[in-house]
Amino acid sequence: MQLEYSVKTERRTHFVIIDHLLQKAIDESGIENGVIHVFVPHTTAAVTINENADPNVVRDINTEMEKIVPFHDHYTHMEGNSAAHIKSSLFGVSETILVKNGRPMFGTWQSLYFCEFDGPRSRRVWFSVQKED
Repeated sequence: MQLEYSVKTERRTHFVIIDHLLQKAIDESGIENGVIHVFVPHTTAAVTINENADPNVVRDINTEMEKIVPFHDHYTHMEGNSAAHIKSSLFGVSETILVKNGRPMFGTWQSLYFCEFDGPRSRRVWFSVQKED
């Protein structure tokens, strides 16, 4: 089963916790045990799993990514968003999450983040559900 949901971002760089969409996909699919593949069909966005307890973690990630891949750095891509494309490739556009007893198998402080690098925009995220036999 495949499901699609929308995500709205509010800033050029915006990490949005989408655990609620993951749980919605679990609930709508009826999966109790198996895996869910999460995919972002955008070249300037990504998805990642990281800490949700301290917002400074996301701030630190953004600060360091801006040092590694600054938004303005003499890029040749005509649209002016090369940094967003590079960051999307570095983070990746997919994650696989185990599901047990109808819940995602996250570590204590983990959440699923939609990573916007060229916002604000209205985006999509796709979930593909594979149930255990």
